[in-house]
Amino acid sequence: MSESNKSFYISTPIYYPSDKLHIGHAYTTVAGDAMARYKRLRGYDVHYLTGTDEHGQKIERKAQESGKTPQQFVDGIVVGIKDLWKKLDISNDDFIRTTEDRHKQVVERIFTKLVEQGDIYKGEYEGWYCTPCESFFLERQLNDGKCPDCGRPVELVKEESYFLRMSKYADRLLQYYEENPEFIQPESRKNEMINNFIKPGLEDLAVSRTTFEWGIKVPGDPKHVVYVWIDALTNYITALGYDTSEDGLYRKFWPADVHLVGKEIVRFHTIYWPTMLMALDLPLPKKVFAHGWWLTKEGKMSKSKGTVLDPVKLIDRYGLDVLRYFLLREVPFGSDGTFTPESFVERTNFDLANDLGNLLNRTVAMIGKYFDGAIPAYAGDVTAFDAPLRQQSIESIEAIEAAMEKMEFSVALAALWQLVSRTNKYIDETQPWVLAKDEAKQAELASSMYHLAESLRIVSIVLQPFLTNAPRAMWAQLGIEAGELTTWESAKAFGTLPGGTRVSKAEPMFPRLDQAEEIAFIIASMSGGTEPAAAEAASAPEASAPAERPAAPEQAEEISIDDFAKVELRVAEVIAAEPVAKADKLLKLQLDLGFETRQVVSGIAKYYTPEQMVGRKVICVTNLKPVKLRGELSQGMILAASEGDQLTLATVPDNMPNGAKVK
Repeated sequence: MSESNKSFYISTPIYYPSDKLHIGHAYTTVAGDAMARYKRLRGYDVHYLTGTDEHGQKIERKAQESGKTPQQFVDGIVVGIKDLWKKLDISNDDFIRTTEDRHKQVVERIFTKLVEQGDIYKGEYEGWYCTPCESFFLERQLNDGKCPDCGRPVELVKEESYFLRMSKYADRLLQYYEENPEFIQPESRKNEMINNFIKPGLEDLAVSRTTFEWGIKVPGDPKHVVYVWIDALTNYITALGYDTSEDGLYRKFWPADVHLVGKEIVRFHTIYWPTMLMALDLPLPKKVFAHGWWLTKEGKMSKSKGTVLDPVKLIDRYGLDVLRYFLLREVPFGSDGTFTPESFVERTNFDLANDLGNLLNRTVAMIGKYFDGAIPAYAGDVTAFDAPLRQQSIESIEAIEAAMEKMEFSVALAALWQLVSRTNKYIDETQPWVLAKDEAKQAELASSMYHLAESLRIVSIVLQPFLTNAPRAMWAQLGIEAGELTTWESAKAFGTLPGGTRVSKAEPMFPRLDQAEEIAFIIASMSGGTEPAAAEAASAPEASAPAERPAAPEQAEEISIDDFAKVELRVAEVIAAEPVAKADKLLKLQLDLGFETRQVVSGIAKYYTPEQMVGRKVICVTNLKPVKLRGELSQGMILAASEGDQLTLATVPDNMPNGAKVK
């Protein structure tokens, strides 16, 4: 089967509309969108599903508190969710609501079938229930008597209930895990499920409630409401028309290629859902990928602490692409990540404004200056630097494809930025401003301009899954339109951009941000304000009290200029990074100094991931005596500034060549 005939089905969890969504929900949906866009670019027929899980006791209580019916309550919030997806430019193919008839009717038929075949039976439930999480727990699963997921109090519930025979499928579930090692990702999540839930004994699950009304009624026994997770999980097939006369989507797309979920709901998707599907004799999804949480320095985001990020405020101020880039680039997908205003501003300024935006601006300006705005024709390899740049484009695309198949979005973007950085370096290597002064060098100048424009075309193509506005803005400046020049396969054919194409200069795509001002704005946004002044006022004990100056640091011993001259500082580019075994604080870095590659071990693992380091320009002390740290050779030291729990690398612009002396 060719790629063009392949299908790809990806889903987000359906979100619980008890309140406005925050940046964590946006993260999942943007990640799913990036994957869906990538697969479409590769020729797949994609179905991307998202939606809302609208039943349950929590919704019923929230509606009562607001003086609305449950339906009125969820209707209002769903409007906001759909608006947010539009603002995030989410390319979902469907939006399922569990209050829709197309869903409810199929859930009723599934429940009836499982009762008739004996996989659901009536009994009496007594145990602990967390209303906010809509989850049942055994006594041994509680943490100090509280919900192990959210830490809130649980209620002791005793009521007549229907039960799903989970225990019947425990061995079969373990076998499926073993035979399909990629089913649960990351791997650590699978170990949690086995050790915490299956090995201690998988007990039958209560799948109905009688203490509230808002939900799908059990057919023939209307005092019972179908357990919200049985209701919600079924959306992945009801949205495809399963068990209806219009089941074409189900036959085409099921089983799902990947369910994207947050790590707090892995249990439901990898134990409850597979058990239901086994009982229905249906194929299981191919993969459940559980990403981590976005945290702040204070821990998990919390409204009461004023640490919840509203994605709308960030988009309105910085633009959609800035937010999408940060979410997908900053943290390895699957791990927890810490959001700081500083890191958000740094990513914008260094990666988007300096690296990509400045590269486009310089290229268009030089083509305008040296060739009257017309891109020269491709003439193959003319300068000594042409072939290495072309090779980098090939390697970056291969790395991006490999990373995307594993949903490693930050790795894919790091690989793309290696091409961006290499193209910036190409400017320094070819020095067009020097070539332009020599009539004999006009062929080299033309080749330099072509290679820059063609590299930017390639960057714009492979950028499409991640950023949705920037690629078209780049095409407008490069004088190309969406079509044959912007297909994924065309990115692999260096030299495709036609000579004579006219460039068009425009305003910078990513203006540099004022660090202090924007950090203040973001802090204010998290605490509920909208202006920097709100953050300043919140941090000041009294408006009239003068700020207390920090005590002057103890003065270090004075040295002479001759002493300082002994220290050799050079610009280096991080080309590879990895953790040092059994050393939580250390990263092993491979540095390109222009004239050689060196290994440096640095204690920055608490502040930077390996993926964040690759492609960065740093300042290296190159004449330190080599030492061994945890058995690893370190041939120098990189510079950073630290204060308390904060550490920031000392960096230089990407257009500084590797090996340049810092004076």
